[in-house]
Amino acid sequence: MPASVSMQYLCIGMKSKTLKKDKVNIITLGCSKNMVDSEVLSGQLLANDLDVVHESARKDHNIVVVNTCGFIDKAKAESVNTILEQVALKQKGKLDKVYVTGCLSERYRGELEKEIPEVDAWFGTMELPLMLKKMNADYKKELMGERLLATPQHYAYLKISEGCNRTCAFCAIPLMRGQHVSRSIDDLVREAEGLVKKGVKEVMLIAQELTYYGLDLYKKRMLGDLMHRLADVPGLEWIRLHYAYPHKFPLEVLDVMRERDNICNYLDMPLQHGSDRMLKAMKRQITRSETEELLAAVREKVPGICLRTTLIAGFPGETLEDIEETKAFLEQQRFDRVGVFTYSHEEGTSGFELVDDVPAEEKERRAQDIMSVQQEISLEKNQEKVGQTFKVLIDKKEAGRYLGRTEFDSVEVDNEVVVNAGNRKLPIGEFVQVKVTKAYDYDLEGDALID
Repeated sequence: MPASVSMQYLCIGMKSKTLKKDKVNIITLGCSKNMVDSEVLSGQLLANDLDVVHESARKDHNIVVVNTCGFIDKAKAESVNTILEQVALKQKGKLDKVYVTGCLSERYRGELEKEIPEVDAWFGTMELPLMLKKMNADYKKELMGERLLATPQHYAYLKISEGCNRTCAFCAIPLMRGQHVSRSIDDLVREAEGLVKKGVKEVMLIAQELTYYGLDLYKKRMLGDLMHRLADVPGLEWIRLHYAYPHKFPLEVLDVMRERDNICNYLDMPLQHGSDRMLKAMKRQITRSETEELLAAVREKVPGICLRTTLIAGFPGETLEDIEETKAFLEQQRFDRVGVFTYSHEEGTSGFELVDDVPAEEKERRAQDIMSVQQEISLEKNQEKVGQTFKVLIDKKEAGRYLGRTEFDSVEVDNEVVVNAGNRKLPIGEFVQVKVTKAYDYDLEGDALID
């Protein structure tokens, strides 16, 4: 074959390949804040006339963006494994490009570029315009708040700020997300209004630290004001608060919660430990007695409030006595929801300067020991609900059963309600009244009451 003809065929092949429209698949790892970032990226790509999907199994895409988590060891390992899986697909010719963003990329980009050179580009947590430019897309400022939801249509996360000014000894988030930056109330209200137009009935307010909201932008804590404004948005039926720091907690937030019917009587307040010695070592800026006073004030202001907390097992220097103090703290406070994490020794944190002296197996044992106490408390609290009727938001139908949540349950991390509807069909994303008939350790079961 003459060289000119061969070149002609080659050019035709190249032309046909470039005419194929790109399709981007976004894989999100880690927390809900990462999910919001992926949704924002999706909205920008769509505005640039690029096809985009979230975690598609169809494999009809040619570009992948892995939005990574770098919070603790398990999350970092999952992120690295996911990147390697996508790189392997690229090497097999099933992908054209693999891009990586998020916390792991922000924190370890230099090392990762050397270890996984097959990745086409790495981006930090604040480099959305650069990532779009790499994909021949323009960053459109006018799309602030516009997102392609990765959640079901009836609920969404609303990120009210970025970064964190706290200096907790175990936490690397400020290294990956920077200092606290609040979004304006007007912007957040506009975004909430847009979400409602898409069918959203519940928004979960998220940030690295909710209660710091407004200090940078308005020179005072403004979470209560934001809640009032959001509660005025027509069609927004549930507003839920996540990640409230206990030190200098603004109690006026609870007045708003009590006054406004569409703000869930629910508060997620990570406390991390029940031992004064550990709280001091963790640099939590609060003692156990101060925490107990705060919890009493919370319950007095909002009777029946659902309190969720998270705890850490295995921080350097932790003893079995510290664990017993934490278990006693749980038995005293009887939280509605509790999550327990094992300590992860993170470079760049002040905790990293300490000796990580609790073996991994012992950390897991301690975490399970703490959760065994909470399991009993959870069952007892659930048993108290048998015979009562609750407003339940139907999330999905799975294995022939409807699954929903009360106002006391957030998505994925809390209880579910198994809803029996007989032969009736329940609308996904709508509210129904459910009478509880059975209680389990972490879930409820009940009958839908339909006229």
